[in-house]
Amino acid sequence: MSHHLRLVSFKLCPFVQRSVIVLNYCQIPYEIDYIDLMNPPDWFKALSPLGKVPIVQVDHERVIFESAVIMELVSELNPPLLHPHDLLDKAHNRAWIEYGSAMLGTQYELVIAQDEPSFSKALNTLKEQLGRVEQQMHATPFFNGEQLNLIDAAYAPLFMRLAALDKHHALHALANTPKVKAWAEHLLALDAVKTSVVDDFEPLFYQMLHKRKSYLAQFVPA
Repeated sequence: MSHHLRLVSFKLCPFVQRSVIVLNYCQIPYEIDYIDLMNPPDWFKALSPLGKVPIVQVDHERVIFESAVIMELVSELNPPLLHPHDLLDKAHNRAWIEYGSAMLGTQYELVIAQDEPSFSKALNTLKEQLGRVEQQMHATPFFNGEQLNLIDAAYAPLFMRLAALDKHHALHALANTPKVKAWAEHLLALDAVKTSVVDDFEPLFYQMLHKRKSYLAQFVPA
């Protein structure tokens, strides 16, 4: 039985991108509404328990929130589940998906940093986190081997944003993590990942840096 899936988020949200990658990879139909988080519509406030994005509305009724939960729901609605079969491996993946969420928080601190010291602090933290992920990399080309799993979709948005910054100001964030670097390059070459953001993602991303008057704004197009 197929379900009607309606995602709600904003255009630069890395967390909704996780679900879109899974939907694209599994070739599942969906619709997506983008809202202005600074001025969210009343209908969104009524639907989202935490007032956060993303949410997914299933069959015009039930609302599910939290990106990792939405990814699992999408995968379970269209088996097989994109997780390892072994229970310990599955738990390990879920734990490192949560770690990836923390890394997206660090990446956000990086892009909104107002000066060089706070930017450098966030970059160093991110490099340390990437080093921890590097120690977990035991397979190629995906995190668990030959097939894309939810953990791959969870990290791709981070890699896409780092790549967008690298086009104009080399961060060298992946310089000391060759396994993660190879993983990132493989993910960013996938159609399911390329098509998981709006067509004007990069200009909007750079525009956000200028709007926030971030340290990195000086390096990217206005």
